Amino acid sequence: MQTDYDVIVVGGGGSGLATAVSAAQHGLNTIILEKQPELGGSTGIAVGTLTANRTIIQEKAGIQDTLEAHIEDAGMFAPPETEKRNNNDLRRWFLSHTGDTLQWLIDMGLTFYGPNPEPPNRVPRMHNVIPGAKAYITILHAKLVHYGGALLTNTPVVDLIQKDKRVIGVCALVNGQRKNFIARRGVVLAAGDYTNSQKLISRFKGEQFSGIEGINPHMKGDGHLLAESIGAKLVNMDITYGPELRFIAPKRHTFQQLLPSQGPLVRVISLLMPYIPRFVMNMFLRRLLVTWQHPEDSLFSDGAILINQKGERFCDEKISPAREIAIARQPGKICYILFDQRLVKQYSQWPNFVSTAPKIAYAYVADYLKLRPDIAVMANTIKEIANHANIPQSQLLQTLEETNKERLTQGKPLLKDSPWVLLGPAKAYFTTTEGGVAINKHFQALNKHDQPIPGLYAVGQNGLGGQILWGHGLHIAWAITSGRLLGEYLAERSDTH
Repeated sequence: MQTDYDVIVVGGGGSGLATAVSAAQHGLNTIILEKQPELGGSTGIAVGTLTANRTIIQEKAGIQDTLEAHIEDAGMFAPPETEKRNNNDLRRWFLSHTGDTLQWLIDMGLTFYGPNPEPPNRVPRMHNVIPGAKAYITILHAKLVHYGGALLTNTPVVDLIQKDKRVIGVCALVNGQRKNFIARRGVVLAAGDYTNSQKLISRFKGEQFSGIEGINPHMKGDGHLLAESIGAKLVNMDITYGPELRFIAPKRHTFQQLLPSQGPLVRVISLLMPYIPRFVMNMFLRRLLVTWQHPEDSLFSDGAILINQKGERFCDEKISPAREIAIARQPGKICYILFDQRLVKQYSQWPNFVSTAPKIAYAYVADYLKLRPDIAVMANTIKEIANHANIPQSQLLQTLEETNKERLTQGKPLLKDSPWVLLGPAKAYFTTTEGGVAINKHFQALNKHDQPIPGLYAVGQNGLGGQILWGHGLHIAWAITSGRLLGEYLAERSDTH
């Protein structure tokens, strides 16, 4: 088995694949070491939006955009107290390269439709890959093979190897046995975020959040811990997107995931996109909404309640993140949303929707009943509702009685009329984490004195470098952009060891 390479990439998600493809494309002998049985990471389970400015697709749509406008708009997604901690210089530099990244992907054969709007972006910047995010993984993997790159799955990296204070390789488990791999140009950390790391979440955000899961169960902060083990500085580790309430994902692949990621059919879909009736596109977008988006908080302000598997109401539904912390402490860490006829009617038409991607698509009660029958049920009696979710009927009736007594004293609407709707199971999830290794514009990992650690690089969620990337499509754009640019940089370097 070959164990020496120009570049070793730790992680086979979007950023790792982009790094490896870019490096191999420029003639470097490259290998990806991925701990899971297959490639993908969090990129592989995302919707697939890539947000970029001054793109060829914007140009074709007659949309005029500027870098300065995008920089300003990108700063409006996060709350002010979070945004003020952004690395403005690095985010400006990243956004200046997004259009070239989109072109790089198009040149590989990926197809995008759009651009789509997302306020507060002043012009449409969201470019959606066809048929979805798995297309990134499929195409990049194919290109890696084409350029002669190597890949080992089921191969977790457990240590970084240093010599004279330079990172020269990694120690990984191959078939359960420790094996050293040596990198002549550099080791790249591309192992994703730490949304499902109880250790890191508890340490940086607070022990009360440690029971909340990440959307991707495999995101344990492996790259962050490897970097820190040799003195790298971690920044913004307490900043997370979430926790937020989300329905559990479908057990089966969605229609979008079953579509081919390459070949003639993708081209046909792309050509047909401008001619697809709006109601058909809305149905497609609503299917994505009911799969990935969270229920609106207004549901609870208007009277819906949360119950656990025992039929108990266990928190004040309107207070977050206390609500999510409480959910994570319930049996199975799951809960359900219960509401009656009044709210069924209210959340069946504009302006009241169960979930949304603002100004793009909206999902109402009927959409959930039709598109997510695994987590949505309507019934005429509480007994039917209880039986459907295996919830004790007597306790659920008692919970409703206690809730209505409380609301009578407050002058609030009661929960009393059929039909009833139950949505769930739902869980509290962290969607992304914004903490990462401090880096410079060469993606070199920095130590606590802001000095580069020779031989060590970080991209994607490992190497956010203090950026705040809230808003759809920025994390994928950074993942691919950082990998693409680092591959080029490593190829340009003349120093090896």
